[in-house]
Amino acid sequence: MYNVASFFAGIGGIDLGFEQTGEYKTIYANEFDKYASETFELNFPSISVDKRDIHCVSVKDVPQVDVIIGGFPCQAFSIAGYRQGFKDEKGRGELFFELIRMLKSKKPRVALFENVKNLVGHDKGNTFRVICEELSKLGYYYTYQVLNAMNFGNIPQNRERIYIVAFRDIDDFNKFTWPLPIPLTVDVKDIIDFTGKVDEKYYYTKGKYKGDIYEQLVEATKNEDLNNPSIYQWRRKYVRQNKSGVVPTLTANQGEGGHNVCIVKTKFGLRKMTPRECFNAQGFPKSYILPQDQSDTRLYKQAGNSVCVPVINRIALNILKAIK
Repeated sequence: MYNVASFFAGIGGIDLGFEQTGEYKTIYANEFDKYASETFELNFPSISVDKRDIHCVSVKDVPQVDVIIGGFPCQAFSIAGYRQGFKDEKGRGELFFELIRMLKSKKPRVALFENVKNLVGHDKGNTFRVICEELSKLGYYYTYQVLNAMNFGNIPQNRERIYIVAFRDIDDFNKFTWPLPIPLTVDVKDIIDFTGKVDEKYYYTKGKYKGDIYEQLVEATKNEDLNNPSIYQWRRKYVRQNKSGVVPTLTANQGEGGHNVCIVKTKFGLRKMTPRECFNAQGFPKSYILPQDQSDTRLYKQAGNSVCVPVINRIALNILKAIK
């Protein structure tokens, strides 16, 4: 069994992908957001999440592990954010260097990091160059790929993310290969309930929201084929139809003021995807526990900030082949 330390652990999506192999075990997790931590602890009851700001975490407080994982905050690099990178005024960009601090001390055999695909081109490539240089300075051999959930996770979500895998030993690095694309056999109807009725709060009705959101949705979906459904998004001022038959990229701000909300049309009316359906779209199993006392806004944020679990699982399996 390989021990794992998880940073920026969120709700445990990366941890779950690793643990599903049966060969890895998370023994330490750090997550500053108390609501995400609550969701993590519900699903990993043996872990008491370290909820401190990572700047306050001494390397002495982190156990020796074989693997370090982390989806370091991506708002500073994302297209949806402000693209400030390391200069992000909230300090999110430089959090990568806290991961480097942990790598330098713990020297794990493997590290896996996840971020938005825009990280590669951010600041004309300078941001990513610094990240690669830091890994090289510590003697790690690294490789990276941008993988889409719909092509590499058999999950009907258009979600492109960059994954960085770093190995301490050249032999492990040389044996590692990235997962190959697989057919998309899971349909949106497998993860979204188009036939049943959900709670009334998720439905759009005339006058429920400011402006003409409802009228625009009715117009945009008037020719919708309920047997071959599309996913729609409210984009601040207009409705966008996703014609590729998959869920658009889930974002953390879904549910905050209506922007980026994924919307479906069923025989019961127009409605938002529920938080559970958003977790489904990230490949979380139906058994994954969502806290009953948290608001939908917080759950939407957690789903949008998380990872596509099956993609992580496939990478974790390939890492396993390399280090075994």
